[in-house]
Amino acid sequence: MSDAASNLPAAPGPTDADLVDAELADADLVDADPADVDDERFSPLHEIHVAAGASFTDFAGWQMPVRYSSDLAEHHAVRTAAGLFDLSHMAEIAVVGPDAGVFLDQALAGTLSTIAVGRAKYSLLLADDGGIVDDLVVYRLDDHDYLVVANAGNREAAFGALATRASGFDVTVDDESDDTALVAIQGPEAEGVLDALISGDRLQPDAPLSTLRYYRVLQGTFDDAPVLIARTGYTGEDGFELYLAPESAADLWTALAEAGAPRGVVPAGLASRDTLRLEAGMPLYGHELGRDVRPAQAGLGRVVDTSKDFVGRSGVDPAPGARVLVGLTLPGRRAARAGYPVVTDDGTVVGEITSGALSPTLGHPVAMAFVDPDVVDRGPALAVDVRGTPIPATVVPLPFYKRS
Repeated sequence: MSDAASNLPAAPGPTDADLVDAELADADLVDADPADVDDERFSPLHEIHVAAGASFTDFAGWQMPVRYSSDLAEHHAVRTAAGLFDLSHMAEIAVVGPDAGVFLDQALAGTLSTIAVGRAKYSLLLADDGGIVDDLVVYRLDDHDYLVVANAGNREAAFGALATRASGFDVTVDDESDDTALVAIQGPEAEGVLDALISGDRLQPDAPLSTLRYYRVLQGTFDDAPVLIARTGYTGEDGFELYLAPESAADLWTALAEAGAPRGVVPAGLASRDTLRLEAGMPLYGHELGRDVRPAQAGLGRVVDTSKDFVGRSGVDPAPGARVLVGLTLPGRRAARAGYPVVTDDGTVVGEITSGALSPTLGHPVAMAFVDPDVVDRGPALAVDVRGTPIPATVVPLPFYKRS
């Protein structure tokens, strides 16, 4: 656990009222600019969420649960036990064929052809000018079979870009999002919950779960239906993502919930997912990432393989003086929200908050912001302009929280 995470406050942490005061707005819970849609979309688990008393929000055209009971209770459950998330709005794109690996090397900023079967890799889909179209997780399922998982709001942009870039390669690119449900369980009790389903002969991976390390994937079955079991995540905790057909999703959710209840596992919504990923320093598309951001600005230069050619290679370097992403901590309980200015002691604006919240785990506000690079180098006193009131801010390394 990081130094920041280990020095938890002795006083009680924030309450739900504190979070409301800190403006934990549903509007911040987006993973991309919402696509233009004529009709609302619903998860195959929608009726289960309704029965559980979930509150919903529009998320890239989908009606998704933002919370079931308390943002704080769901956040703390993930940190101490586990939370059950419906991520069926995410986009799944199959890339299959003899040229699948070399195609993805050209289409994405990372090198995918060299990862082993059963491995996963985080990568970036860039525009011609080097801006970020989307951030992705790519799984290699077989020698010529990859699964690309994109953000819900970027489904059309990601699929369109990959399909266009496939020209000249012996590969097929298929959008399988409508045929795929995604259920995640995140937290220290997650592995025990899956073990319970395995012991009950409902979940049958094709290799022992103990062999599934971080950023790897197993194939298997749930109630004899095909399932992919991945060990990735977006909360800063250990956990798993299970991909399967929509018609099997309700049975899987119910099985996980029943096996997890004695362990303190609860359903968790998008509000807790946002504070969890923020504490873990994980970027969110539409906040820390976007078409006007170059990877190195967001601390993702390591994701880019500049030894090869790929779409966006010529524009991947940020302009001199371009703002860079940093972590900030603030005293008190007034959170810095997206869009708030970052200023020096004389009021000069030197940056802007991209995400911020009153951290439920740490008990004080945390934020990410793009700031002028010389601010980082010189280290002048900084503040966040919170509705006209300057609140002192300290630049700190990311992540704010790191599990044991």
